Amino acid sequence: MSSRILNLHLVSDSTGETLNSIARATLARFAEAHVVHHRWSLVRSHLQLEQVLEGIKAEPGPVMFTLVDRSLRHALEGVCQQLGIAHLSVLDPVMDLLQTQLGQQAREKRAAQYVLDADYFRRIDAMHYVLAHDDGQGVAGIEEADCVLVGVSRSSKTPTCFYLANRGIKAANVPIVPGATLPEELLNPPCPVIGLTIATDALIDIRRHRLKIIGAGGVRQDTNEYVDFEAVKSEIQAARRLCTTHGWPVIDVTRRSIEETAATVLQLMEAWHARRSGGGQPPKPGLIGA
Repeated sequence: MSSRILNLHLVSDSTGETLNSIARATLARFAEAHVVHHRWSLVRSHLQLEQVLEGIKAEPGPVMFTLVDRSLRHALEGVCQQLGIAHLSVLDPVMDLLQTQLGQQAREKRAAQYVLDADYFRRIDAMHYVLAHDDGQGVAGIEEADCVLVGVSRSSKTPTCFYLANRGIKAANVPIVPGATLPEELLNPPCPVIGLTIATDALIDIRRHRLKIIGAGGVRQDTNEYVDFEAVKSEIQAARRLCTTHGWPVIDVTRRSIEETAATVLQLMEAWHARRSGGGQPPKPGLIGA
């Protein structure tokens, strides 16, 4: 196993989120790699670029960049070539492909993805919706939801809803609590309802960590049904039966990241709308990702 440390420089004239996402997705395939990220964001002048170049010279390593300004790009590329450092404008291959297929040149517009357009305001509106309808709040507003997530406590409903909101999806989440009845609004929902479930051991670990955070770590584990194995197992099974009774698909989030769970939710939403419009088949019963 190599112990070499790789310095990776991410240079952007905007927030750098595009570069961060690409680096995170690709480096996930190199589990044993030791990579030090050097993030240089909002680089929009030659003075700012000089600081970046000094950093690259001090700790040489490959450079990934998204710079629209041609003079900044040429300056960065020139120094990288002089130093013999690999460098890549990550959006160029995609731009070249689309320009060829669309038959037109892309506009040189910095941070074009962050323009305050309708999609931006839709995401902000969705974020406000999630805040107002988290953990069973604002049940009366479920008719405005794009989807509703249900599940036992600490089954990743809230973080999944916030991730979906960043995609412009208004997602409400309703906890399934032992002995409590579901809100009437879910009996005839105007949008897809999707259950989230999780393995008993994994849920207990999450809940124990939660108890420590809120200062309840001293509660006897053998008398606390919140983390008692048999009680938690029964709670999960009851939630599963409830979803089956109502015909709601269930996603097993035990080994899924929030991003993977959200992607499956979006697929189920598409299938739900396809069935409503007369096309598509209902999902097969059973767990998704079990």
